[in-house]
Amino acid sequence: MPAENMHIKEAVCIHTRKVYDSCKDKDCVENLRVYPTRCSQAIIDRAINVKCRKVDLLWVYIDVEPVSFNRGFYTVDVKYFYKITGDAFCGVGKPQEITGLATHDKRYILFGSEGNARIFSSVMTTGDVDQQLIQRTNMPIGVVEVVDPICLSLKLVEVCDCPKGRDLELNELPAAIANCFNDDLVSGDSEKRLYVTLGQFSIIKLERDTQLLIPAFDFCVPENNCVSATDDDPCDLFRRIEFPVDEFFPPQRKEFEQALGTGDRHMGCR
Repeated sequence: MPAENMHIKEAVCIHTRKVYDSCKDKDCVENLRVYPTRCSQAIIDRAINVKCRKVDLLWVYIDVEPVSFNRGFYTVDVKYFYKITGDAFCGVGKPQEITGLATHDKRYILFGSEGNARIFSSVMTTGDVDQQLIQRTNMPIGVVEVVDPICLSLKLVEVCDCPKGRDLELNELPAAIANCFNDDLVSGDSEKRLYVTLGQFSIIKLERDTQLLIPAFDFCVPENNCVSATDDDPCDLFRRIEFPVDEFFPPQRKEFEQALGTGDRHMGCR
């Protein structure tokens, strides 16, 4: 609907989450210990070099606690779980794939305000009595938005040269994380270890359930008509699809940069 035809019809009250505080974090995480699978560790002990292939963010654990000396503020403890996939070179032959787990902990302090109301709600259960949910505290909700991390380096280190630090207790891993690997993870004695350096972009927020009064223009009526499946000739349906010219002729650099909104900036130059 054109903007000139939009008029506020009424003010409506909605129940939603309001962001009370947020921050963005550009973090270069250096020398994270990688805990490989048992099979990967056997390969690593014979390797002479390694290369990072990709990093997958498996899960983010978030814990919110009030700051005792500063009312209305909270610590947000975040633990990232990564699956590291790389290549190990054991000689002149083909590199072998290795996988392992790395974790990273970070603490933030954000404003989340205070609230003393106790919130009770229910969840509809089909064919049964609705489940009553009791919220014992009125804490803000921590939210972390993360883009895929960038693997900056993966290095092979002799045990005697390893950076000092506490090893992860792998028996405390959540089952969902352990199930992401096709073998047991190891952290015991080994001849060589892996350390990874990652680039991580994230946004951390504290939100609260609240009611907001907002202007309403109209109901959200879809403007597009639904296209139903038909028994038409498959070739007729195929003829309606436009030829994918861009798939055969990728855009030139200038067109590609304009599409990304990067203008005349050169990649890698500052």
